[in-house]
Amino acid sequence: MSGKSNTQGGKAFGLLKLHQEERLDSINKEFLDDPKYSTDEDLEEKLSLFKRKYMEFDLNDQGDIDVMALKRMLEKLGAPKTHLELMKLIREVTGGSSDIIHYKDFIRMMLGKRSAIAKLIMMYEEKAKDKEDIPSGPPTKKVIADLP
Repeated sequence: MSGKSNTQGGKAFGLLKLHQEERLDSINKEFLDDPKYSTDEDLEEKLSLFKRKYMEFDLNDQGDIDVMALKRMLEKLGAPKTHLELMKLIREVTGGSSDIIHYKDFIRMMLGKRSAIAKLIMMYEEKAKDKEDIPSGPPTKKVIADLP
């Protein structure tokens, strides 16, 4: 494979990512302008986080998460699921209207009141990152003289 075609492939991928990000930003703007969500003062920050997460698991950069992308996401989080469980998760997020999680469905789930399984998993991942500073391994040995 020549260096030229490699460069063109990289440019095409970069453009695909850029277009995807622009589409997701446009959808985020719709949510920011929607009076239904305007009471949330952290909305812009949340949408930015949701966009990053969504893009991370959108394997084909087409703006949707299919069953394979969801499988990869849950395996990465240490919560692998069967194909039937994955399909159930997708139906829960989409309301049964699709076999693919579109960004708008994802945002509605994350901002919604109901505790969808996928939402709980995403929140769990964020909390797990916060706990990375906790030391691991056995505690240091102490002697009775060290007790207060």
